[in-house]
Amino acid sequence: MKIVVLDGYTENPGDLSWEPMKALGELTIYDRTSVTESPLIAERIGDAEIIVTNKTPISKDTIDKCPNLKAIAVFATGYNVVDYEYAKEKKIAVMNVPTYGTQIVGQYAVGLLLEICSHFAHHDQAVKEGRWEHNIDWCFWDYPMIELSGKTAGIIGFGRIGQTTGKILKAMNMRVLANDKFESDTGREIAEYVDRETLFRESDVIFLHCPLFPDTEGLINKDNIAKMKDGVILINNSRGGLVAEQDLADALNSGKVYAAGLDVVSTEPIRGDNPLLGAKNCLITPHISWAALAARQRIMDITVDNLRAFIEGHPVNIVNS
Repeated sequence: MKIVVLDGYTENPGDLSWEPMKALGELTIYDRTSVTESPLIAERIGDAEIIVTNKTPISKDTIDKCPNLKAIAVFATGYNVVDYEYAKEKKIAVMNVPTYGTQIVGQYAVGLLLEICSHFAHHDQAVKEGRWEHNIDWCFWDYPMIELSGKTAGIIGFGRIGQTTGKILKAMNMRVLANDKFESDTGREIAEYVDRETLFRESDVIFLHCPLFPDTEGLINKDNIAKMKDGVILINNSRGGLVAEQDLADALNSGKVYAAGLDVVSTEPIRGDNPLLGAKNCLITPHISWAALAARQRIMDITVDNLRAFIEGHPVNIVNS
């Protein structure tokens, strides 16, 4: 069985082992291929039966050029980089890793919020620049300090990650609202399920933990922002395409949205002309919510299990069955 890893570096920059995957077949590993459509993708796949990708896109055109292809494994939970519907037509299984980042992504989302509320990094730098040493008062702050207790958090997408975030927020004495197509008893123990209109209207902080599908693309746009409280805070470490970026930038600059904490943008790596780069109170990190060593080890382990199960004829974690 020929297996090709198209973009292995971000998953494994050298601190994990490829040996368990090598044991499954003839393995070729590329650190990087392309994050945009390119003839190089099909060229590198060649006659392989299985490919593993993280952010290298697998399009209809690429699939048509690779007739031996039987399975596509994604080093992630989200699988929108693959034309999974066309893969289904061609009887090519697409597998994801559904549970690797539940804790770390929830932790990171709340971390973005806490940084916005207290500006730890800014004040640390200010102290090291001597501003505290030479200050006439015994303390100072450059931004409003925000207490979260008693405020309302709205979470769009209340699966495993959303519920993890909700548990942390509830422990901080926040009221938690949730919006999801599927409601669960475990979810009801953490949050009150509401429609999106209610969530937009009542939330002081909005978290995005939903996948990027046609019905969620551009969900945070000027019309929905207008329904939100003045001074709302937005946290997104799900998918950049959930946000209409110019609309958010305008809302940040006007003060309608007080601040945004983003770990994702629509095009990654970020482009220099992204309007959010110059927006007020916009914290942007380079898509690293998932990147803790423990989480990446889980990705590797589950992907190897996915490949082994497929090869043995009882596939698991198929997203296009």
